Formats: sequence, structure tokens, C-alpha cells
Amino acid sequence: MQRSGRINQPSFRIVVTEHTSSPKAGKYVERVGFYNPQSKERTLLEDRIKYWMSVGAKPSGTVHNMLVSVGLLNAKKINVLPRKTVPKPVEAEAAPVVAESSDEASETPAEAVETAPEAASVEDSGAPKETPAEEK
Repeated sequence: MQRSGRINQPSFRIVVTEHTSSPKAGKYVERVGFYNPQSKERTLLEDRIKYWMSVGAKPSGTVHNMLVSVGLLNAKKINVLPRKTVPKPVEAEAAPVVAESSDEASETPAEAVETAPEAASVEDSGAPKETPAEEK
């Protein structure tokens, strides 16, 4: 499909091109149809399309779907929408494994409780303290 027409008023020529050049280059072998997406007007030269496909021409995805809807091809339509990129799975960060030494194993539960309030007081120091409604 080769786009033609004004800005915001597209129309397309359905053309046969060599595989080395794109339709945007303006050079094509033969014009085999026309499509206006605004008015849904479609003109196809069926005999020329059948000839080029018999010689080995392959239609683009959009033209393939157009030929299927017209009835020139007996095939399923192709999904021409862009594929969504699947995000790469994020590897779960492994928790650091700390090897316990004999000194750490001898720590009593009371010492562990003493270190916990210090950490909590550092976190709470930045936030204003709220008093329950009963105390107000």
C-alpha cells in the first residue's frame, strides 16, 4: 500500500513493488488497486492481483486481510497489530544469607528485644504522633 492524499485525508494505492524497494520510494511495477479509508471505497484489479500472486508476489498483512474480505483469497486473516513486548521476568532478589557465627548464636532473646525499640524510634521520629480519640 502506497499512501497518497493530503494531510489527515489519506488514500492508498495498492501497488506491486520489487522486494528491494519500498512503496514509499514511489517506484512500483504496477498499480493494482486503490483504497480510501474514509469513504471505505475499494477498487481492485482482481485478474492482475491473481497474476502477480501466481508469479510469487506476497501481499502485505493489510492487503492480505483486504483480499480475504473481498474473497480473492481463501485464508484466515492475519493479525497486523503491533505485538506487545513481553516484559522480561524480573529475577527475584535473593535475601542476603548471613552465616551465623557462634557469637551471634549466643545472643539472648532479651538483647534482641532491646535493639528493636531503637530501630522503631528512629522511624517514628519523622512522623507526627497521633493521639487516640479517647485521650483528646
